[in-house]
Amino acid sequence: MKRKGELSSTSKLLKYVLVSLIALLGLVCLFYGSSVAPGSRRSDDEAHGFDGNDPVFGGFVRNHDPEDLLEDQEHNPEVPKSIPICDLRFSELIPCLDRNLIYQLKLKPNLMLMEHYERHCPPQERRYNCLVPPPVGYKVPIRWPASRDEVWKANIPHTHLAQEKSDQNWMLVNGDKINFPGGGTHFHYGADKYIISLAKMLKFPGDKLHNGGNIRNVFDVGCGVASFGAYLLPLDIIAMSLAPNDVHENQIQFALERGIPATLGVLATKRLPYPSRSFELAHCSRCRIDWLQRDGILLLELDRLLRPGGYFVYSSPEAYARDPENRRIWNDMYNLLKRMCWRVVAKQGQTVIWAKPLTNSCYLKREPHTLPVLCSDDDPDATWNVSMKACISPYSAKMHKEKGSGLVPWPQRLTAAPPRLEEIGVSREEFQEDISIWRFRVIEYWKQMKSATQKDSIRNVMDMNSNLGGFAAALGDKDVWVMNVAPVSASARLKIIYDRGLIGTVHDWCEAFSTYPRTYDLLHAWTVFSEIDERGCSAEDLLIEMDRMLRPDGIVIIRDKPSIINYIRKFVTALRWDGWVSEVEPRIDALSLSEERVLIAKKKLWDEAIITI
Repeated sequence: MKRKGELSSTSKLLKYVLVSLIALLGLVCLFYGSSVAPGSRRSDDEAHGFDGNDPVFGGFVRNHDPEDLLEDQEHNPEVPKSIPICDLRFSELIPCLDRNLIYQLKLKPNLMLMEHYERHCPPQERRYNCLVPPPVGYKVPIRWPASRDEVWKANIPHTHLAQEKSDQNWMLVNGDKINFPGGGTHFHYGADKYIISLAKMLKFPGDKLHNGGNIRNVFDVGCGVASFGAYLLPLDIIAMSLAPNDVHENQIQFALERGIPATLGVLATKRLPYPSRSFELAHCSRCRIDWLQRDGILLLELDRLLRPGGYFVYSSPEAYARDPENRRIWNDMYNLLKRMCWRVVAKQGQTVIWAKPLTNSCYLKREPHTLPVLCSDDDPDATWNVSMKACISPYSAKMHKEKGSGLVPWPQRLTAAPPRLEEIGVSREEFQEDISIWRFRVIEYWKQMKSATQKDSIRNVMDMNSNLGGFAAALGDKDVWVMNVAPVSASARLKIIYDRGLIGTVHDWCEAFSTYPRTYDLLHAWTVFSEIDERGCSAEDLLIEMDRMLRPDGIVIIRDKPSIINYIRKFVTALRWDGWVSEVEPRIDALSLSEERVLIAKKKLWDEAIITI
């Protein structure tokens, strides 16, 4: 009996031990499972760093000093071994326009002022440290010019706009493609016919909106899928097509997939990142903007952007509807623009066209204390993180005296020295030398990558450090468009780019750019990495951001100091940029800050097995 009791007691003890072990194992699994989940942190010490095992915020170790990384690689030549791939739900990630981040960081933007559509970038500890994957079924984009009218549905698998705007001919789903008939909210029967009607209203020769090359830069606000901008291109007019990442969230993505110049942005509280006097014509077709809010501050921002004598084309119910509410809006808008010295030059059907004054004379004749006031002690070209101002930006003394911008028509404008060169301290001789240098550099680039590209494989191009626009101008004989990006430290030079009939924006490369993933075929980075390295920003962050913007089969051209190039070269395989790689030592020229190297690499089209790992 005693032995039987002992056995029973031993059996119970074993059961308790086993249950305890299982419970302990469960707790261990729960702890480690939660600690490696995307976005989590293993300890408070890691709240300001990165977890190497985290597939979203972790990855490889950041090292700001290229020399230190090279030293590490002498002992471990395979560093970095890999960069993780983000989850598929991040395939359309725009880090600084991620509204989930606003909720996570408990920010409180003013929704009435559209602040939630402005840039809000993640802090260092929440930056995505993984490669953004394409959607399942992604294909190399259809090439320009066919892409104007159709794109692969798999590349942007969103059809809600086609359903919502089916009666307006924005876009139509057609099997495995999405077609773009050229319609819009106001021009259901085609942007081309609408553009001709505008030229007729303005009585331009031959009913051509370019007006003999004098209309070149257009700003299209609330652009939809940018069909208006698409049908301006045959007229040698380039439009900066702008729309927010709002309920029509993929409209700019469709525009860029089509190969049409476009960007994400919103008229809210901050100035748009473009210099003053950049556009000959601004366009709003049912753009649903409350132009009268805050003493007309949004119209005053438009005024800042328009050149002397520039036009504002406004197609909206306020321009023609007779109901009391629309009449009230029209009268208030008319009175405000009259005080701003704008005048109606044409009104027909559902469209009205205003024109800005050519000089400051009208401003000086206004009654004292007339609102809006003239801006004082303000740099109208300062735009990065600068709040809009409810005042009129007067013309410079020179522009006032010359009664206009003094620009020659397009295409001569591309290579003629613009009058505003003297504002940035650049001589005409230096400007012409810049043109010659970039012509030679671009010829050498194209020779270098001839075997890696096909006809029409490059359409959307970004110059990440545009200087005077020489790189873009040297591409003038190619069927491409260029987003010229001026670093904040050189933002004053962006006005020269617009004066040459090109387009661009100001940006800080320590942050993510406001565009969708996979929107550019070629990225050109001249001394960009040297500049961010001097500021203590992460080169690895920038490489991941470039990969996010670059299309599969896309090309990167990085021109920088040899130490920088050696450093970046170590990441080529981890980034999957080793579809084709070339590195040369270029000829030293007047723009070379020191010895330089050129690295050109081609991004691979990912295998679907990699995407779905």
